Amino acid sequence: QVQLVESGGGLVQPGGSLRLSCAVSGRFSRINAMGWYRQVPGRERELVATETSGGSTNYGDSVKGRFTFSRDNAKNTVYLQMNSLKSEDTAVYYCNADMVIYCGSSSTCRRHYWGQGTQVNVSS
Repeated sequence: QVQLVESGGGLVQPGGSLRLSCAVSGRFSRINAMGWYRQVPGRERELVATETSGGSTNYGDSVKGRFTFSRDNAKNTVYLQMNSLKSEDTAVYYCNADMVIYCGSSSTCRRHYWGQGTQVNVSS
């Protein structure tokens, strides 16, 4: 069973930095793309950073120039380096994966998975 486990959230002062990690475990054929989203209570989940099929990264407008997405294929892990954090970055951050898994004796299926989320609080 595939699992996505995030870590690295916490409390940081405005202007500070955090690095989030998301590790994929379980049995699967391949990872097509991964990304980060965030959500605050009462609002829709919004895109933070996500890989494209062409291998580049799309960033949400509010994080461009401050956040950096990276991926370690050997570890099946993605990271989100967050710099110059602002109070409005406070949210639960979720990892997402577009994957191909083994779903039968000789077949594969495409699935999307979410992590459990990690809380980021930016406050003085």
